[in-house]
Amino acid sequence: MGNSALKSHLETSQKTGVFQLMEKGLPEFPEELQRLTGNLRTVDLSANKIEVLPANIGNFLQLKSLTLNSNRLAGLPSEIGKLKKLETLSLNGNRIQQLPPSLGQLRALRTLNLSGNQFSEFPPGLGTLRHLDLLDLSRNKIRNVPSALSELQTIEINLNQNQISVLSPDVALCPRLKVLRLEENCLELSSIPQSILGDSQVSLFSVEGNLFEVKDLRDLEGYDKYMERFTANKKKFT
Repeated sequence: MGNSALKSHLETSQKTGVFQLMEKGLPEFPEELQRLTGNLRTVDLSANKIEVLPANIGNFLQLKSLTLNSNRLAGLPSEIGKLKKLETLSLNGNRIQQLPPSLGQLRALRTLNLSGNQFSEFPPGLGTLRHLDLLDLSRNKIRNVPSALSELQTIEINLNQNQISVLSPDVALCPRLKVLRLEENCLELSSIPQSILGDSQVSLFSVEGNLFEVKDLRDLEGYDKYMERFTANKKKFT
């Protein structure tokens, strides 16, 4: 990409606080953005070839939305924890296997999208994200949902298209969890904890494409309570 085109983008971003440069084959995070650390609220560099997010990402203290979908990131620098105003972090379609502990410092975060990466375990340390509404971990290689998930404050968790065969009963303790998506995993009917149906806040429990027929859920204890919640909240899902 020519310097004049990049210069034009930078000038526009200085006025708008938005920098978007998709599908340009960028091999790295543009160093020139450092001039705009006090301005930028939104950065979208999706569909490039960025392999490393530099440590100086921590300088963008006004950033509210960072989108790096479809790049080649294998991880994140610990400095990302400095982005105290960040509300949306979208990293679909990268090569990330784990998150730095500092991610738990993003107290303003509402949406964390990690779909299509290489997580084999549910990432720990997200319980401090008190305002998280959506956590998307679909299309990874996660095998079990641990009891630590009970600490999460999120409203929706998407775990579709993983390899999950174990689901902790403690998921029912998530105080704000309303939507739990587990489509196309490796769950058997006996793997479904009664607590999620009978004792949780979950009002949409999506489990199509597992090792049982969805209609067989009706035979489980707590199903009637789940259906009461589902029916009461049905309008929100359509």
